[in-house]
Amino acid sequence: MHHFEYRNGRLYAEDVDVAALAGEIGTPFYLYSEATLRRHMQVFQKAFAGTDPLVAFSVKANSNIAVLKVLQSEGAGADVVSGGELMRALKAGIAPEKIVFSGVGKTRDEMKAALDAGIYQFNVESAPELEALNALALEMNKTAPVALRVNPDVAAGGHDKISTGRKEDKFGVSWGEARGLYAKAREMKGVDVAGVDLHIGSQIADLAPFEAAFSKAAQLIADLRADGCAIDRLDLGGGLGIPYGNAAPPPHPDDYAALIKRLTAPLDVRLIFEPGRMICGNAGILVTRVIYVKQGVARKFLIVDAAMNDLIRPALYDAHHDIIPVVQNDDAPRETYDVVGPVCESSDFFAKGRALPEMKAGDLAAVMSAGAYGAVQASQYNTRPLIPEVLVHGDRHAIIRRRPSVEDIFSLEAAPDWL
Repeated sequence: MHHFEYRNGRLYAEDVDVAALAGEIGTPFYLYSEATLRRHMQVFQKAFAGTDPLVAFSVKANSNIAVLKVLQSEGAGADVVSGGELMRALKAGIAPEKIVFSGVGKTRDEMKAALDAGIYQFNVESAPELEALNALALEMNKTAPVALRVNPDVAAGGHDKISTGRKEDKFGVSWGEARGLYAKAREMKGVDVAGVDLHIGSQIADLAPFEAAFSKAAQLIADLRADGCAIDRLDLGGGLGIPYGNAAPPPHPDDYAALIKRLTAPLDVRLIFEPGRMICGNAGILVTRVIYVKQGVARKFLIVDAAMNDLIRPALYDAHHDIIPVVQNDDAPRETYDVVGPVCESSDFFAKGRALPEMKAGDLAAVMSAGAYGAVQASQYNTRPLIPEVLVHGDRHAIIRRRPSVEDIFSLEAAPDWL
């Protein structure tokens, strides 16, 4: 469900006319619906009503401070994977006791900042990280609350590059290593071993991988308690997908919640979740304008002013995003296009062989489901400035990240005095 719809043949974001907004702001730009963000967070929370979970939004999916403020006002915490994301979460008003810190490469400075802030939990992913965190906490006369991220060796995710729970993935502690490392952690004075953490991938379209992984986690908790570990929390990560094109629809949060309640009810643990894409993915679109229509020898190209540096998912993951005209023209003949950008890379495309209503130079298009892993992965490749992010609230809108000028880009660079 999202709040982008046609009214009298024109695309609206809530009550904002997208074409009119494009004329005001200029293209390309990201456009987010506040109502959709709120609704998705509420649906997820409602599915777990009565269990008092920590719903820690995965900041890497969309880290704009205004977006984080919206979700914070709905009760969300934050799952962060860098010191910068930690600062964003705190700046957005998310309480430290609702922040978990994940990631395989936490630096000493990042750990220190998180300890100073007093975050809820470190998700520790290796023995060296555990030792480093323990040593730092002792230096600071603090105790770090930790969960070890265990790797259940369950394959999941819509693409090889977003599957994170297999034994060959870089994430987490191997299943065979887990109990021994927990025993080691229990002897450390600078850490408090409080939980188990796992995350098996992203854009997962069925419940079977979740059931396999979460069942193993439940057994591990029983084993750890028998070993003397006082485990009182279980972080199950994220991973629920969203509808992309004609792909099979993902499980509903209610069905996901029913599975988890069944598996974890006997454990008496506080549940932690790290949803990202399912909260913000369909809450955003990328608005772009056609520059040229080019007839090739065997293909017709729709060349638009957005590019892979603005939305890299199709190039990186072969990801499918629906593309629709901002102004409907149902009477137009259908054409098959490769929708591409201006960047000098053959991988700079949004769709290949996509059937669309016939379009011409100057027409506007919306790349759908772009609210997750869009703006956060953008770059200034080809010296193309980052594009604006815009948030709508009813009939109002605000630019929540401005478009920098090329001079702004240059201001970060300097030639040495010998040149």
